[in-house]
Formats: sequence, C-alpha cells, structure tokens
Amino acid sequence: MAVNLPTIQAEKLLAIDGVRLATGNAGIKANNQTDLVLIEIANGSTVSAVYTQNAFCAAPVRVAKRHQQQATPRYCLINSGNANAGTG
Repeated sequence: MAVNLPTIQAEKLLAIDGVRLATGNAGIKANNQTDLVLIEIANGSTVSAVYTQNAFCAAPVRVAKRHQQQATPRYCLINSGNANAGTG
C-alpha cells in the first residue's frame, strides 16, 4: 500500500545532538529509489526499544529482543519496500 508522503528535503531537517543519519540504495525498491536509512547514535546515549506483541514476529525481532540487554545499540539500519515480515 503506497503511503504517498511528500519527500522531505534534507536541508529542512533539524539536527539532533548525538544522532547522524544516512540514506542509501540497496536495490529493494524499483527505479533506484532510496530504500535504506542508517541511524548512528552517539556512544553513551540511552536507547530504548518497542517491539510488537504479535506471537508470530519475524526472526530479526526475536534476535533483537534476545540481545537488547547485552549491549547498547549504536546503529539502527532500516530498509523499506518490503512487506510485513509474516508473509507466508
């Protein structure tokens, strides 16, 4: 389902101390559209997570839940253009 949100111009984004953003193209979407976001979080930052309560959550969600207490995340990689994880 297309959301049809307007494109955000990078120069209009407000900076957040301790956070850096990057975008890229992994070939997930057609026509060379941007389909990745990498978020870098400064060392020493406090990070929290919110997960689905669905019993059929995808493997990456289960792995993240298992590892969240072992280390403080510094990066978040987000892809777009994929359907929900429970596609089968």
